[in-house]
Amino acid sequence: MTRLLLVGPPGAGKGTQAKHIAESLNIPHISTGEIFRLNISSQTELGKQAQAYIEKGEFVPDTVTNPMVKDRLAQEDAANGFLLDGYPRTLEQAKLLAGMLAELGTKLDLVIEIMADTDEVVNRLLKRAEIENRADDTEEVIRHRMEVYEELTVPLTDFYREQGILVQVDGHGTIDEVAARIDEVLAK
Repeated sequence: MTRLLLVGPPGAGKGTQAKHIAESLNIPHISTGEIFRLNISSQTELGKQAQAYIEKGEFVPDTVTNPMVKDRLAQEDAANGFLLDGYPRTLEQAKLLAGMLAELGTKLDLVIEIMADTDEVVNRLLKRAEIENRADDTEEVIRHRMEVYEELTVPLTDFYREQGILVQVDGHGTIDEVAARIDEVLAK
């Protein structure tokens, strides 16, 4: 059974690597974006609440996000493993996740942190912004997002490091090179 969490800064290639990992291990890739879309399209009570926040351009609060994640992890396709991406983002969420998983009689097996330096990430995201016409992704905005990511993620990664389940993977290089490093970690 493989229960994984993938973390890394914006632009580190998490989405691409998450697809690779989920396919190679035959486990569902569970992202908060996917959970929100599913609940909104199904018009669940939580989906309606999430949609109200999203439409206002606000973050969906933990009071809505956490129950959605808990419900998703309890579904049959996640019984033999899953890959979480985008949740937890904070130490508080990580502790709540540990409680959710304990209620399901399980825990995370491994946390993979894709490492990438700020200048590399800024360059990648500026290129993506240009290709996808994202005018709001300026260097200043991207650097601010990186600062927020660092501020939130250091306590999170420390939490998993203390449990002995955090592995850091170099996120520089081609998609295939990073995938090979991740595959190496998963093979151990």
